[in-house]
Parts: sequence; C-alpha cells; structure tokens
Amino acid sequence: MIEAVLFDLDGTFADTAPDLAYALNVMRSTRRLPPIPESATRPVTSHGARGLLGVGFGITPEHADYVAMRQEFLELYATNLCRETRLFPGMGELLQSLEARKIVWGIVTNKAERFAKPLMEQLQLHERSACVVGGDTTPRMKPHPEPLFAACRLIGVEPGRCAYVGDDRRDVEAACAAGMRSIAVRYGYLNGGEPDGWGADAVVDCPEDVLKHLA
Repeated sequence: MIEAVLFDLDGTFADTAPDLAYALNVMRSTRRLPPIPESATRPVTSHGARGLLGVGFGITPEHADYVAMRQEFLELYATNLCRETRLFPGMGELLQSLEARKIVWGIVTNKAERFAKPLMEQLQLHERSACVVGGDTTPRMKPHPEPLFAACRLIGVEPGRCAYVGDDRRDVEAACAAGMRSIAVRYGYLNGGEPDGWGADAVVDCPEDVLKHLA
C-alpha cells in the first residue's frame, strides 16, 4: 500500500511556465527585443535557466555572457515566483483526497531550494507538504535517486511505499532507481517526449487519476 506520494514541481504539481517566461521577457525588454510567446518557452521550462536562455537569446553555457545572464534571469525570477503560477487543474482536489486517506505528500524537484520553498509558501501549501527537496538539497539531482531517498528520510516512509509523480523521463528513472512506484503525467511540459515510452508504472491524463494507481 502506498503511504506517501511525492511530486515533481514544475510541470507536474504547478504550472510555473508563465512566470519563468515573464522573467525571460523582462530581460528581452531591457535589451529592446520583442517578447517571446509562452508557447515557445513552455516546452523547455523543465530545463530552467539553461533552456530559457537558449530559447530567448540563443546562447549556451559555453557563451561568454551566459553566467552573467543566468544570474540576471534567476534574480528576476526570484522576485516574480508566483505572479501567475498556479496548481494544475485537479491538483488541489488530489491533495485533499490524499490527506483524507492519510497519505502524506511532498515535493522533490530539481529546482533550487531558494526558489522551491518560497514558491510553496506563496502557494500557501508549505505547511501541508511533508517535505520540499530541491535540486541542491543533496549532492546529486534527478535522475539520481538520492533526492528521493532524502525525501523518504524526511517523511519517515520507506521508498517501496512511495509513489513519485513527474512529467519528465528523469522523474521515471529516479523513481525506478529508488524502488518507488513511478507515475508519469501527460499534461506536463514533457520536453517534447512521449511519457508512454518512459517505462513508468502508470501514465495519467490528470492529477485525479493518480489515485487509481495507489492501491
């Protein structure tokens, strides 16, 4: 029986794409460049600053200006974490259902703690979440299982009694490596991938469907 459900944050738990796109377009505006539509930035949201700067300015980490521009982007994002970020439709209902069943839930994300924890506070969910494990909480990020193991220690539940829900192949790989039930979502960012081919234990179309795979 599953006793805990852990969620990826960006693209699984909350739709953070609008605020990440906003930070990028502020940078473009200061350089007198036109805004980029969210439809162009949404697919790379899970890649963070690297993906967004690549779309917005065509630069990679090897570019001479990348470090400075990445810092600028992150500072802008830090002050605009929750302008338009919202839970995905049905996620609030899923959390209520989990809590009613005494199933604890938490967040395991590659997003740095300095963004993930304040974002959960601004969403007014930090007191309900059993843990928030960020990309810098442990020495290694997903797809390594270490962040998931850290979450298990924090919530006091063995990995085999946990499910991990995510919208990226890395999430499925991390869950499998940790010995957790893996649930992929079709509604997330997906990075252009097809979740049915990731080898997850289940693939769902909406948050409420997660409940069907916890028995």
